[in-house]
Amino acid sequence: MSTVAQRQEIEATTKAFLVDEFEVDGDLILPTANMKDTLALDSLDYVDLVVVIQDHFGVKLTAEDFQRIDTFQDFYEHIEQRIARA
Repeated sequence: MSTVAQRQEIEATTKAFLVDEFEVDGDLILPTANMKDTLALDSLDYVDLVVVIQDHFGVKLTAEDFQRIDTFQDFYEHIEQRIARA
């Protein structure tokens, strides 16, 4: 899968999950937006997001990963890096 196609899939999967499960306004999910401020999710919600991403893309994420992630762009890049290592 090309990098562009992979990025689009990561973005679409993340956005669909957040809109469907947490009723987040999809228009707020922008690459430069701060994830924590935009989503206002609690730690259990983040666990749900991690499980969906892990299951869909076959990658492993840890709580420490989220300490280094501020924006959606950071999140997408981190997932891409994990996929590349898998």
